[in-house]
Amino acid sequence: MTDMNISPTIETLKQDALSCLRQLIAIPSVSRDETAAADCLQAHMETWQLHPQREANNLYLIDPDYDERRETILLNAHIDTVKQAASWQRNPFEPMLEGDRLYGLGSNDCGGGLVTLLQVYRYLISRPRQRNYVYVASAEEEVSGKDGFSRVLPLLPRVDVAIVGEPTGMQPAVAERGLMVIDGTAHGKSGHAARNEGVNAIHEVLEDLLWLRDYRFEKVSERLGPTRMSVTVIQAGTQHNVVPDACHFVVDVRTNECYTNEEVFRIIDAHTKSEMKARSFRLSSSSVPMGHPLVERCLQLGLKPFGSPTLSDQALMPFPSLKMGPGDSARSHAADEYICVSEIEGAIDLYLRLLS
Repeated sequence: MTDMNISPTIETLKQDALSCLRQLIAIPSVSRDETAAADCLQAHMETWQLHPQREANNLYLIDPDYDERRETILLNAHIDTVKQAASWQRNPFEPMLEGDRLYGLGSNDCGGGLVTLLQVYRYLISRPRQRNYVYVASAEEEVSGKDGFSRVLPLLPRVDVAIVGEPTGMQPAVAERGLMVIDGTAHGKSGHAARNEGVNAIHEVLEDLLWLRDYRFEKVSERLGPTRMSVTVIQAGTQHNVVPDACHFVVDVRTNECYTNEEVFRIIDAHTKSEMKARSFRLSSSSVPMGHPLVERCLQLGLKPFGSPTLSDQALMPFPSLKMGPGDSARSHAADEYICVSEIEGAIDLYLRLLS
């Protein structure tokens, strides 16, 4: 049984969260290169006697008093960062505190959520409780890698609902768009351009491009709006005097929760004559019902549910989840990224009110 007499104070949680984040910022942790950052976070967990388990560069904690008869809430955020933008004016790996702002790569996405949810887990398991709590610090989130959350998921106990600590200004994102990338190929026949021989694959693809631009999916989400498609890459031809026999293009599809990725692909494939191939169906749209007790608790606290256009590890979760964390999504992946100390402190207070 957990020793209920070692519960840290809220002030200690806030100080430890900030100290941990500053150390993590100083360690480069671009996706698929998170080992040193995971080592650092693991050392902090062990210092706080949290007994982490590790799978690759994923760290996870299971409630020491886990009871399969109780509801289980997963707290999740990711360790990895994107590569720094060239326009950084500061050293991205030097945690700089200027007033209320803590600058550094990964401070906002997703360091704030990572350290605050860890402190919240630490506090909750030190207190009498009616639920189980599980914490996962996942790797490779920014690239949806196979050695990230999907690798640790089979090792976790049953989860009833999850909170993902992406930066949302601590407002609950109750739905999140999915992602599907499709590679399309229109086929033609090569020939000499001077004699207008062959079948021009660029001409063959035009009808499909117009359909992809103009088609509107019937089911529209209240939170996310319609499923959207964008042709983002197109390549054809080898030289000016050869009629191209193939035109390759890429379609970026952002699904809402009204469709599975497989359903959307079937609609696209049925309406296009190009050869279409989805790279993956695994990054699905995710949501939590508005009547879920966790959402109702958010409403009681005066929070405002919304739909998020950005992708997270929610896409890999086969259970209800909402996205809610400190920081602002607009700062993510931007030069001179920062998070406010007040946002970290406020997040710990609000998470504990939410889960109390």
